[in-house]
Amino acid sequence: MKRFLRFFQRFPRCFFQRFFLPLASVIILIGGLSGCTTPPAPPLRYQPAAWSALPGWSQDALADAWPAWQMSCRALLKKEAERVVWAAPCQASEAVDSSRPDAVRVFFESHFQAWQILAGNTNSADGATTDRGLITGYYEPLLAGNRTPNARYHFPLYARPDDLLIVELASLYPELEGKRVRGRLVGNKVVPYFSRAEIDRGNPALKAAPLFYVDDATDAFFLHIQGSGRLQLPDGHVVRLGYADQNGHPYRAIGGVLVQRGDIARENLSMQTIKAWGREHPDALPALLDENPSYVFFREVPPPEPGSLDARIDGPIGALGVPLLAQRTIAIDRNLLPLGAPFFLDALDPDSRAPLQRLTMAQDTGGAIRGAIRADFFYGTGKEAGDRAGKMREMGRLWLLWPKGREPGK
Repeated sequence: MKRFLRFFQRFPRCFFQRFFLPLASVIILIGGLSGCTTPPAPPLRYQPAAWSALPGWSQDALADAWPAWQMSCRALLKKEAERVVWAAPCQASEAVDSSRPDAVRVFFESHFQAWQILAGNTNSADGATTDRGLITGYYEPLLAGNRTPNARYHFPLYARPDDLLIVELASLYPELEGKRVRGRLVGNKVVPYFSRAEIDRGNPALKAAPLFYVDDATDAFFLHIQGSGRLQLPDGHVVRLGYADQNGHPYRAIGGVLVQRGDIARENLSMQTIKAWGREHPDALPALLDENPSYVFFREVPPPEPGSLDARIDGPIGALGVPLLAQRTIAIDRNLLPLGAPFFLDALDPDSRAPLQRLTMAQDTGGAIRGAIRADFFYGTGKEAGDRAGKMREMGRLWLLWPKGREPGK
């Protein structure tokens, strides 16, 4: 490993900025870089808000989010750095009777301050901020699968490869805290890991074992995007898959490709219309999927202990390391916002156009979730949840709930 790190130390900081940092990778895709610098991230600002300023706060059934709050506490209190911030409200919550909605409301309003999230408006040249950003939806797919390949099940889902290397760049340059490089070692040279196209074409050099096989390439692709899911085996048994790792390539939305090509109108874009396009163009589907070089590797997740809080929530494991509660958890950009914290969401339901205003916990992240006012709303498991998640693409607002007496971002 020391030799491996010395290899990376030969390169200047701008090398990593240009070729490996996720933000830089996105910029390369949309137009390239000039020199070795990257533009600064849009500013993030927290503005204190009264509870009455949160639309729908007084009508929300806050107690429905209580199991997710308990899960956040369980994860946050395990981390020494986080314990300083969260110890007081988490300990106070142990005395709350969560069966009483009024007690839950009093708890949050007594121990937290709401802060509205504002971000730099990329459409403004005068440094103005905006309070709105993109809210999308995701879900836990339920696919038909098998442990061995056959005529029906022949699209593999792979375990984490043995030769996938991860370099924490902060070990080389402290200012790159939280940034990492994925690749593989060929001789004494580090090269990018295989792309989606190389993996899907059955590259013989791939050192990854298939965990399961599924019967549909598009379903497998969307399983990668969701990052976790369930498989129903031929004998009726259901197993759960969780995220194990990723190949290090940047995420690119294939829906955007279809819109750019004129194959789907932007206003009609959804997971459903993308799947329909794939069914109508089976010969062109592999090339479309290859447009997203990012590839996810999975692990089989053991079932939770019967009767436990994990079993009652019964959701996939998110980036915080806890199961996600349907319609009460979101994925956020952990580089900008605190993972595990409560957030109040204000958006619209894509079907009914009714307000979607509720307390959520930020317990997950995602390759496409980038920005201060950006959230992915977890709808739950199965087809109905998938139908709703696939349509969710609304502009919305976020408020961070932060322990009283502390200022977020400090």
